[in-house]
Amino acid sequence: MKVIIAIVQNADRNNLTNALRQARVPHTRLNTVGGFLRQGNTTFLIGVDDHQLEPTLQLIHTHCHEREVLHRPGAGALHPDAYVSPVHVQVGGATIFIVDAESYRL
Repeated sequence: MKVIIAIVQNADRNNLTNALRQARVPHTRLNTVGGFLRQGNTTFLIGVDDHQLEPTLQLIHTHCHEREVLHRPGAGALHPDAYVSPVHVQVGGATIFIVDAESYRL
């Protein structure tokens, strides 16, 4: 058994949730915030049997897309006298951790 911890952009959360429901993959969603961009994310906790791992990872890959955003660092991000220009940053897709699980219950 595996636990998939998938951190996805909020823009992708509903599509992924619907896909997981249709595939009858049990999951829990947690609202989270990233440390670098300080933007909202959703962290999915997904318990699967070993044979469900690859199909579930494929669902995540299909429904979580990369995109470019304009990041404007806030005051205090660097030295107070430094001028900080907005920069384009690639976000999205999914950050995935896979952990062995001894058991899980529904």
